[in-house]
Amino acid sequence: MHLKAFLTDALSALTSGGRHYHIWMAALTVVMVIGGYAYFVQLRDGLIVTGMNDHVSWGLYISNFTFLVGLAAAAMMLVLPAYIFKDVDFTRAVLIAEGVAVSALLMCLAFVIVDIGNPLASWHMIPGIGILNWPSSLLAWDVIVLNGYLALNVGIPFYILYSHYTDRQPIKKAYVPLIYVAVLWAVSIHMVTAFLLAGLPARPFWNSALLGPRFLASAFTAGPAFMILLLGFIRLQTSYRIEKGAFTKLALITTVAAQINLIMLASELFYKFYFPTHHSINAQYLFFGLDGHNALVPWVWTAIAFNVMATAVLTIHPLRRDPRWLTMACLVLFIAIWVEKGIGLVIPGFVPSPLGEIVEYVPTWVELAVTAGIWAMGLFALTALVKVALPIELGHARSPHLRPRRSLDGTRIQPPARMPRAHRQPR
Repeated sequence: MHLKAFLTDALSALTSGGRHYHIWMAALTVVMVIGGYAYFVQLRDGLIVTGMNDHVSWGLYISNFTFLVGLAAAAMMLVLPAYIFKDVDFTRAVLIAEGVAVSALLMCLAFVIVDIGNPLASWHMIPGIGILNWPSSLLAWDVIVLNGYLALNVGIPFYILYSHYTDRQPIKKAYVPLIYVAVLWAVSIHMVTAFLLAGLPARPFWNSALLGPRFLASAFTAGPAFMILLLGFIRLQTSYRIEKGAFTKLALITTVAAQINLIMLASELFYKFYFPTHHSINAQYLFFGLDGHNALVPWVWTAIAFNVMATAVLTIHPLRRDPRWLTMACLVLFIAIWVEKGIGLVIPGFVPSPLGEIVEYVPTWVELAVTAGIWAMGLFALTALVKVALPIELGHARSPHLRPRRSLDGTRIQPPARMPRAHRQPR
């Protein structure tokens, strides 16, 4: 009975809201439909309709995948202090962070599927049906850690929300051990993805011992920055109060991670260009162009400039404490990491090719539309998860099948009143 009521109230939450909410969801749906049509064109005509080719076999899809893996992993920066270090400032934000992780992982898996070309070929990776080639295959490790992390970030919040919905206290022994597992798993999904790139000996651009740590540094920069933007919007537009201390601590985490990310970037530049060898040719193409080919040069230098400016703003304490400067810096930093971690990392690994051929990559409208559709799907899922979670956490949604409790004098204690549908949702 409780589960049916939970699903009914969840559907009610998703279908009710103000005008801006419906416009937002309708716009995301339109983008998803356009992306779906573009993906149909790709399935019909093959990967030839994309900008990828024999020389550049990973493009916009895998670029977004590598970035979103970091966004998913960074949710643990809120889970870790809230559940393990008992930091009360993060308590009301942690479920939102896990919703971000779920949405990012759904997008990650979607980008992998569209990059395969023929999604039916993915059955080879299903244990018991295909041959996963575990543990020898790094791709098999990636499949395991991504799906395992997704299961953890779906199961733990669902248990907590369902317990609150049925007016019960979640049993810590039931979910806290899984929290410890999820924290370690968050690091693993990013390190395995970094090893997937660094383990390709024919691609010297990725053959760096710093690749794994840089993945983590950029993840702990972009992830908390996105959380600051999202939590700020929720705090402004709903009655769900988030402690100011959460923003202060997230801003500090973002600042330190951004500084470390810049230090690692400087180390890479020194390594590549102080005594350049033939292994530096891919970095030469990325940062300065090669034989007149310079498609990525303006992108990467713009990203570096954004990185430096945003990090400088966050390093200055009065500016970091100002919500306006903090919001602007986080937005700029998020965009910069997307460029640096996406097209600035994946595509230069293929240009020039191991044979020295230079074939530049430019995404087609199909790739752009499919990418936009997947991002719209992720934002749609994130909006839906937040829309369901907030009424439960605010106490506005409770199971109608709860039995009334009795006080010490024998009188009945009624469960919290269920607000009318029109007033039950945040603005």
